[in-house]
Amino acid sequence: MEVNKDEAEHCIELAEQFMSEGKHDKAEKFLLKSEKLYSTQKARDLLDKLRCLKSATGSAGTKSEDTTRRRSCSSGRRKEKVSVEMDYTPEQLEAVKRVKKCKDYYEILGVSKEATDGEIKKAYKKLALNLHPDKNRAPGSAEAFKAIGNAVAVLTDAEKRKQYDMFGSDEERMRHNQHRSESYTRGFESDVTAEELFNMFFGGGFPTSGNFYVRRGNQWRRADQHTQQTHREPNNYSVLMQMLPVLILIALSMMSSLLVSDPIYSLTQNSKFPVLRHTLVLKIPYYVKENFHTTYQGSIRRLDASVEEEYVANLRNSCYREKTYRESLLWRARNFGDSTLMAKAQGIKTPSCDALQEINSRGL
Repeated sequence: MEVNKDEAEHCIELAEQFMSEGKHDKAEKFLLKSEKLYSTQKARDLLDKLRCLKSATGSAGTKSEDTTRRRSCSSGRRKEKVSVEMDYTPEQLEAVKRVKKCKDYYEILGVSKEATDGEIKKAYKKLALNLHPDKNRAPGSAEAFKAIGNAVAVLTDAEKRKQYDMFGSDEERMRHNQHRSESYTRGFESDVTAEELFNMFFGGGFPTSGNFYVRRGNQWRRADQHTQQTHREPNNYSVLMQMLPVLILIALSMMSSLLVSDPIYSLTQNSKFPVLRHTLVLKIPYYVKENFHTTYQGSIRRLDASVEEEYVANLRNSCYREKTYRESLLWRARNFGDSTLMAKAQGIKTPSCDALQEINSRGL
């Protein structure tokens, strides 16, 4: 069963330790236990190797058994040699070849031209976990990994995606206009590498402070790496013209703030909303103004429904972030064999998911 997988892997680790110490009987005991908990190819290979070692040390057996055992050991050594030479699976190699054959960014990510940002990011995450060079060691995996990174960087930017939809699929026109050969399979030519983009998706959000990236022209650049430009002495008229859009925006924001009414409630208590109330159905706490009973003329039932809808929506978003963070740590721990990180990931709580499950269990 899947729940016994961690315990089975621990038994394999103990068996490998006993094999290195020459304690073959103990190693065999733990390997057999691992097979009972969760059968794996690694445990079966180690059992074959252990039996070969015991055979080499002169364990008792008939002549027919010895011959069969020697043939099995010889076959096992040949398989081990092939596995060393090919440190990747045929599926991983096929995934790399598929990306290299693609002609545009949409085909690389396996999405349609009408795909939303969420669908594009979801497709990238699935491919990135399969094509990351630390996991996929097939020839060309690094180039394929850069290709999917370049694709998601363009297709999740509205302006870049619009330009790409107009000109990007015709590479001959691109070469003619830019007078140079350019291919999406080259990956990034800007300051953001494919690895940095991978960390943005799986490392807990975008970098901050000195590592924050912004778009300028056709490239990503760090916010602290401003391009030096020649400064001219501006006159008063040019300064006014430059400031005019900012002044208009400020004026519009002030006018809109006057037209927008204050919210009726808040899910958090503050000086403006100090009075505690609870919804009738889910008993969700929320806060209103002190003059709520005299000023509010609407339906209390509709207000409670709005509060509960907002509260459940916030729980779903928080639950998604909690699960995503936990699953990313579990993947890293399994991929890199980090037992400390595995323990940390398994110990991560998901309070929002628990609260959401409790609400769903009420049948509401």
